[in-house]
Amino acid sequence: MRLLLVEDDDHVAAALSAVLSKHGFEVKHARNGEEALQALLPDDRCAKPPFGVVLLDLGLPDQDGYEVCGKIRKRTSIPVIMVTARADVRSRIHGLNLGADDYVVKPYDTGELIARIHAVIRRPPPGARPESAEAELSLGRVQIELPTRRVSVDGESVQLTRKEFDLLALLAQRPGVVFRREQIISEVWRTSWEGTGRTLEVHVASLRSKLRMPALIETVRGVGYRLVAPAAL
Repeated sequence: MRLLLVEDDDHVAAALSAVLSKHGFEVKHARNGEEALQALLPDDRCAKPPFGVVLLDLGLPDQDGYEVCGKIRKRTSIPVIMVTARADVRSRIHGLNLGADDYVVKPYDTGELIARIHAVIRRPPPGARPESAEAELSLGRVQIELPTRRVSVDGESVQLTRKEFDLLALLAQRPGVVFRREQIISEVWRTSWEGTGRTLEVHVASLRSKLRMPALIETVRGVGYRLVAPAAL
C-alpha cells in the first residue's frame, strides 16, 4: 500500500520510511504542505494506485498541519493520521473536527504507529454496513442514516469523521447498553492495541461537542460507554 509521509525533517522521514518499508508500505515523502497537496492530485501519467493513508506532521514550514488536513479532507476521503507534539485534548479534538482519522503524539513508539496505521486502513469502505442493519436510527433529536453515513440533530446536518460516525452508530444500535472499552476499540478501530484507549476518549469528547448533547454519551467509570436513551435526557 502507498503511504504519503508529510514530514519536514529529512532525518526523521528517512528513519520512519525505512521502518514503514519493512512493514510493506511504499512511502512517498513530502517535505511541506504544498508538496503533500500536489502529491494527492490525480495524475493520468502515473499508473500507480492512489495513496492508502496520509501520515501528517503538524509542524510544517509553509503552512499549519491543521490547514493541510482541512484541505486534504475537502479533496479526498483518504485516511489521515496526525503526528503532533501537542498533547492537550483541545488540540486533538480540533484535529479530529478537521477530518483526521487518528493522531499519534510525539515521541511515539513505532509499534504503536504501525498499529494505528493498520487500524485506520482496516476500516470498511464509506457506506458499508451489515445487510441486517437498519437503514436509519432515530434517537429523539438525533437521526443517523447508515447507508449515507449522515447524522443530523434537529434536522441540521452534523459533519463527523469516519471513526466518530462508526462509534456513534455502534452505541446507537443498542441505546442504554454499556459497551466495554475493549469491545468498542475492537469493533470501531479493529485492533486490541491498548494505546487506542486515549483515542477513544478524544472521539467521545468530540462527538459530545459536535452533537451539542454532552449527556447523550455517558461514561460508565471503569467499564466503558453507553448511549443514553432519548427519553432519559
